[in-house]
Amino acid sequence: MAKAVLIHKSRAYIRDGAFIEMLIWRVPENVRGSHHAYKYSLALICNGECVLRFDNEAGKGDHRHFGDRETPYEFSSMDALIADFHAAVRGWLNDHADGEDRES
Repeated sequence: MAKAVLIHKSRAYIRDGAFIEMLIWRVPENVRGSHHAYKYSLALICNGECVLRFDNEAGKGDHRHFGDRETPYEFSSMDALIADFHAAVRGWLNDHADGEDRES
């Protein structure tokens, strides 16, 4: 049986106490709930807490987390996913420009 193949792994520090981590695998069968051949987790971590994440957990399909909120995500391509994630990271950083990582 074919196994998942890690095709991208990176961590980039974007300011004191904050980094993004991206993990992307090509999978032999679609993750239950998704309609593509990828398993992924793209996360923004601030001061040890995941404040933003795009992923496709089995059964839930493609979705994103903003703090405690979870919303569906419509996957169209890996390039679009990465662009949408980076846009969400920029938005979060703009909303927390003073370094404050908690919701007001």
